[in-house]
Amino acid sequence: MSGRILTVAQQKGGSGKTTLAVHLAVALAAQSGEPVAILDVDPQGSLGTWYEAREDRLGEDGTGLEFRTASGWGARREARSLARSHGYVIVDTPPKTDVDAKPAIDAADFVIVPVQPTPVDLWATSQTFEMAAREDTPALLVLNRVPPRASLTAAMAEAITESGYDALAARLGNRTLFASAMGQGAAVTEAAPSSKAALEVASLIDELIGRIG
Repeated sequence: MSGRILTVAQQKGGSGKTTLAVHLAVALAAQSGEPVAILDVDPQGSLGTWYEAREDRLGEDGTGLEFRTASGWGARREARSLARSHGYVIVDTPPKTDVDAKPAIDAADFVIVPVQPTPVDLWATSQTFEMAAREDTPALLVLNRVPPRASLTAAMAEAITESGYDALAARLGNRTLFASAMGQGAAVTEAAPSSKAALEVASLIDELIGRIG
């Protein structure tokens, strides 16, 4: 067995990397029926904090995910090791540093790059795409924390097209439900499966699976 390694990376902070990583992991585990692992490479440890809340709620054997941490070049080794026994490995990387992100990007089959729909965030994204290109790893842009302002979203969609970045059409909105679910050690697909947020995640996963196989 050799699973897919999906590294969530973005050089600019505040893009919602950990939230995206969590929702990818939970939804892929539910939809694929395969074992899924999450790997925290970010020294801030937000993914680990979420997982501890999940263990408190569901018990150590009930999380539905395997959790590991790594740093530096150990991230590449750990990700590849997990991929031998899991259908998907989701890696959460730190912002503003190449040292920890590079090995995780090198190990990945795909880099998932969340970006908030602002010109500044899109400009900062170029660094992440350049890093992925240097490691010869395909990267997919995901619009995250999208406000309900269609004109801004349309302008950003046009800017993304002009940038040449490969972007998914599915987007995640700027919804408080994402934060509240995270605080419970859950994903919105679990906490509120009929919500707009959960439907957005489902659309994202459907498109992502179609792209990565």
